[in-house]
Amino acid sequence: MTAFVLVSGPFTDGRIWQEVADRLRESGAEVHPATLTGMGDRRDLAGPGTNLETHIEDLVRLIDRVDSGQVVIVGHDYGIHPVLGAADRRPDRVSRIVHLDAGLVLDGESVLDLLPDPAVRDRLVRGAEDGWRIVPPSLDDWPSLGSTEGVPADSLARLAEGAAPQPLGTFTQPLRLSGAVSGIPTSGILCTANGLSIAMVETVVRMGDPRFQPLTDPRVGFFELATGHWPMLSCPEELAGVLLRAAAGEGHRLTVAERQPEEHRRFLLDLPERPRERVEHVDLYLPDADGPRPAVVFVHGGPVPAEMRPRPRDWASFVGYGRYAAELGVVGVTLDHRLRDVGCYEQSAEDLAAAVELIRADPRVDAERVALWFFSAGGLLSADWLAAPPSWLRCVAATYAMLAPMPAWGLGESRFRPVAALPSAGGLPIVLTRVELDIPEIAATAEEFLTAAKDCGADVEVIDVPLGHHGFETTDHTEEARAAVEHAMRSVLGHLRG
Repeated sequence: MTAFVLVSGPFTDGRIWQEVADRLRESGAEVHPATLTGMGDRRDLAGPGTNLETHIEDLVRLIDRVDSGQVVIVGHDYGIHPVLGAADRRPDRVSRIVHLDAGLVLDGESVLDLLPDPAVRDRLVRGAEDGWRIVPPSLDDWPSLGSTEGVPADSLARLAEGAAPQPLGTFTQPLRLSGAVSGIPTSGILCTANGLSIAMVETVVRMGDPRFQPLTDPRVGFFELATGHWPMLSCPEELAGVLLRAAAGEGHRLTVAERQPEEHRRFLLDLPERPRERVEHVDLYLPDADGPRPAVVFVHGGPVPAEMRPRPRDWASFVGYGRYAAELGVVGVTLDHRLRDVGCYEQSAEDLAAAVELIRADPRVDAERVALWFFSAGGLLSADWLAAPPSWLRCVAATYAMLAPMPAWGLGESRFRPVAALPSAGGLPIVLTRVELDIPEIAATAEEFLTAAKDCGADVEVIDVPLGHHGFETTDHTEEARAAVEHAMRSVLGHLRG
């Protein structure tokens, strides 16, 4: 018999699993929904010293009481931290770990370390009740923890009503692992309405970040649920079915093709070689022209691992865009910024601002005629410029760009939300290039952006690439793709020169 140990996210307790547990038991499984110290009917047991170690010990004791030889332990959201800690101490008892819409946590990382928005981190610590309890969100603020799509209103109300303060130490204490947990088979259940999908995982793995390479292990299987962050409330029957399949070792295995070496990639337009001038973290492609010329700054996406070589400004796509701009008589600018993970947007924004200041101070650049062109996850960096467009910013362009943060990224309260900034853009021209075969979660942000543009009357031109993929400039050498790049560049240059 399989025994499931179910561990929920912050502020919640074992009651959240009731419907899932009922369905699992109907299938013949043994089920143990965990209520950790300080949660639910155990809230009075918490104190200032309650921390992650307390919750790990809770689960170790629970595992030790389970008679079944096969224990599948499920961690949702915060719950994956104590789950990994307990499994690391009982690797001989745990047959599988299931990450339920939960991140990848490494040795030495705390919950706060993985929250990307420093303002949220600071507010949680400074606002802790009595200095050690994090107050649960109100009913209206509950979506800040993750998408509530699919959760019935009465269930969401009960969730908020039954929430207990989370001991601060469970968020601040780092997870310590011996390494034993790495030998346990793993499953990931991704909730697509919360911004996680197999396609996005494969994209991240393809970038070559060594932190994510273990996800290609054949013992790791993935599933998707078309729902928000709380599937135990929004689709309990489907979740129970997926958990049974995970316990049986099923799931999608990542078959990520190795990233094609940059030296083998080719920009979709044939352009002559052109020298570039490297200044700090910026490259300039200069046109054959006298006097100051307008400039287009091309902003890459990511996250891009710190050790990845070559860096984005040396990728064929950005070299191609830089050369193309210079060929058409304007200064093409590329840069490397520090988008190494989703917690690095502030550093990336600083790098972009510094690059813009540097090129506008260059006498070969017309400082009053600059366009910013954003790609992929770099699209979130456009929010600052849409929120308060300077007079010299003549156009913003975005290509297969993320224009609202993924709910799972924890940036919902940050300033990096182009959709929210759009009403402040006024008459700033925006050129948006969409690809038909984009990652669905990213494509959805473009549709949200266009809806917001319609509501506020923003000036957005849309260019579509039929059958185009994310990063199509070096993969889809079709006439339609070439025409789309040419069209987008003509539009941007028209706004620069107009």
